[in-house]
Amino acid sequence: MFRRFRTTLTVLIALAVASVLALRLKNKQDDPERGDVPGWVMITMMSAVLVAAILAIAQPALTKMFNDAIALVHQ
Repeated sequence: MFRRFRTTLTVLIALAVASVLALRLKNKQDDPERGDVPGWVMITMMSAVLVAAILAIAQPALTKMFNDAIALVHQ
């Protein structure tokens, strides 16, 4: 019974080591210029804030334009 446990443990350790080595090899083959996630998150957040700021400033004019267009369609 102990021998079977030891064999199973050895196989699991070998699989874990092989997985780690495969991941490290894969990461070395990745494109080094693929970008960084924090930079893209920052750009996305800045874009969202910019759109919200423009909407806050232009909302009355946009609402008036929309209502005028709907009124013209209903005539």
